[in-house]
Amino acid sequence: MSIPLIDEVVEQLKIMPQPLQRQVLEFVRSLAKVEIRGTPGHQLLRFAGAIPPDDLQLMHEAIEQDCGQVDIDEW
Repeated sequence: MSIPLIDEVVEQLKIMPQPLQRQVLEFVRSLAKVEIRGTPGHQLLRFAGAIPPDDLQLMHEAIEQDCGQVDIDEW
């Protein structure tokens, strides 16, 4: 069985030098302050099926045709 995530983080911290441990602590504290933004997925379900299938097909074709191609001279 794998070690739970928190235990693994603690084990890694134990072998780090103290300055790196301090950086990790500061990073974790900054993550805890991050405001979660966005819309929960269940609130978006009302839009499911709102785009007509023909439009979806056109979008799919445009993505297949144009995405993944790099214009080297663009930059």
